[in-house]
Amino acid sequence: MTGADLTTPWDRIRAHWSARAWLRTFHVVTGLPIALLAASVLLVLTALSAVFVWTVVAPLVAVPLLLRAVPMFTRLQRARFAAFLEIEIPPPPRPPADRNPLKRLVAAARARSTWRQFAYHLLAPLISGAGFAVVAGVWAGGLAAGTAAVRISEWSEGWAVAALAALAVVLLTAGPWAARVMTALDVLAAEALLAPSRSDELVQRVETLQESRAEVIDAADAERRRIERDLHDGTQQRLVSLAMKLGMARAALTDVPEPARRTIEQAHEEAKQALRELRDFVRGLHPAVLNDQGLDAALSGLAAQAPFPVRLRVDAPARTSPAVEAVAFFVVSEALTNIAKHAGASAAEVTVEGRDGLLRLAVHDDGRGGADPARGTGLRGLAQRVGSVDGKLDIDSPPGGPTTIKVELPCA
Repeated sequence: MTGADLTTPWDRIRAHWSARAWLRTFHVVTGLPIALLAASVLLVLTALSAVFVWTVVAPLVAVPLLLRAVPMFTRLQRARFAAFLEIEIPPPPRPPADRNPLKRLVAAARARSTWRQFAYHLLAPLISGAGFAVVAGVWAGGLAAGTAAVRISEWSEGWAVAALAALAVVLLTAGPWAARVMTALDVLAAEALLAPSRSDELVQRVETLQESRAEVIDAADAERRRIERDLHDGTQQRLVSLAMKLGMARAALTDVPEPARRTIEQAHEEAKQALRELRDFVRGLHPAVLNDQGLDAALSGLAAQAPFPVRLRVDAPARTSPAVEAVAFFVVSEALTNIAKHAGASAAEVTVEGRDGLLRLAVHDDGRGGADPARGTGLRGLAQRVGSVDGKLDIDSPPGGPTTIKVELPCA
């Protein structure tokens, strides 16, 4: 048998009259003055905003006070629910922080959560008033009937005393139930209007995912910089030393047998080739010049090392975030690599423009065209890197050429 099966009627009665019942009653009773105060203040501020809409009083005094009073009373109501009912109503999402007070005011006025809270504070007097009337009436009626039964028991007939006593028992027994019903109605309205709506939760979720993605991108970019630094300062230096020593041995050991001399020459050439490949790999990861001197200098290095003429034009007045610069550099680097491997182009042109909060890239070549992201991992990698910062990628590459890759990256 379970604990529920062993519960006695006395246990059920005691639970019915537990402290929770009194807390619900206090919740209902305290709700009315708070609701009346909130509704009165908000209605007065709303009336002032409407009356003085053509003056400076509305935008400078009434409206800011109104938009500050709404969340203030919301916090007070949430504290009431938490204190008496142990119900935590989550706060609505805050508008984006901005140092400009006017922008903060406009953001708060445009937020749907502000007006949902405003609606609750106008509806709360009705709910709290009905709850106060029902709960206070039931408790007061029960106490009055019980008191009257005691007072008339000495001189009245037994049936009147019994009727009043029965009425007192019924009302006092119904008190906790009335408090529970009216509290449930108040909780329903509060959760519907004070808590974040489904759309607010989705917006908050999207913002959280954007922040998480930005952290992942920053972490990956930092890791690429670390790998580049380690390879540049460690492995690359050792390869340079190896190539130099093999070159010195190649120049000095001229009287060794022919097989040994050819082996030294091959080792020297392979060391130099490995050094070139490592430099290209390190440069593709995250070149140090990108951090030190910016996108213009880094792209100039790419253009100078391309096996075909590259015309470069960079018009970006200010530097953007390191993650966006890294993506821009990767796009140009991968595009030039694809041109060299597959396009058969004689020349290419790279343009970079930064304006209106966007960094726009265009890579154009006069090759054979036919570039299709569905047939190669290189272009798919471009699309993934561009999409990681909410950018847009457009590829125009008809068969026979030319090919133009256009990218838009948000600077923020």
